[in-house]
Amino acid sequence: MARFEKSRPKSAKPHAAVATPRRATTAPSIEDTMFFPRLRRHAKWMFVLLALIFGLGFVLFGVGAGGVGVGDIFRDAGGSTAQSVSDAREKTEESPKDPAAWIELSTALQTEGETAEAIAALDQAIALRPKDPDPYRQLAGLHLTQATKRQQDGQLLQVAAAYRAPAQSFLLFTAPTGQAVLSDPIGLGINSQASQRATDAYTDAQTEATLAVDAYEQLAKLEPDDPNVQIELAQAAQQTGDAATAIAAYEQFLKLAPDDPNASIVREQVKQLKAAAGSASG
Repeated sequence: MARFEKSRPKSAKPHAAVATPRRATTAPSIEDTMFFPRLRRHAKWMFVLLALIFGLGFVLFGVGAGGVGVGDIFRDAGGSTAQSVSDAREKTEESPKDPAAWIELSTALQTEGETAEAIAALDQAIALRPKDPDPYRQLAGLHLTQATKRQQDGQLLQVAAAYRAPAQSFLLFTAPTGQAVLSDPIGLGINSQASQRATDAYTDAQTEATLAVDAYEQLAKLEPDDPNVQIELAQAAQQTGDAATAIAAYEQFLKLAPDDPNASIVREQVKQLKAAAGSASG
């Protein structure tokens, strides 16, 4: 008799383990939750933009860059070639007592962006011919240029410090004992150095502006009836905080040109300066 064998069901083969893809985590990293690293990332582009604006201003307008800006290129287009510094210097060596030679050297140095040397050349021309008003006018303008450059240097140093150590741009928390909390020694060091350099830049700017006022005062003595000299003197003195000189020059301008279109603005300036001086003394 044939044996009947009941077939066993084949056991199912175990399925191979299927690797499930890991979901990308959305939880923030530790660094993402920290305040100052987040602030540094977000503040970075703002300071880069500010630095870029300052840099483009120097390139486009040639402000304090020691070179020729785009504006200088357009102004000089089609003009005659300026005398070279070497040729002008040679003239001063041949005629050291000729003020015109020193003025030409100053002009050549200004073209090359050598403002400090240009000022020295004008000082020599003035020493040789102290009654000539033209060198004083140029001298005052150069000192104002130097003052503007040093002021911009100070501003850039502040921007750089804020970018390199943005945490220090905020007031530090202090404990009841007066000790700083969450202070950053490296950031404090960066800010300390930048602060000193910025202070030096602003001090230089103040000195240059004061020298501009001195030059305008000498020019006003030589040309006492020129209202333009008076208003230039007043504006330069006002920038240095010399309210007394500014008021006197503005009032002299009003005497010389009472019907000038800017007379009403000048009267308002005098009024504000006198009010500020009165409140300061009171």
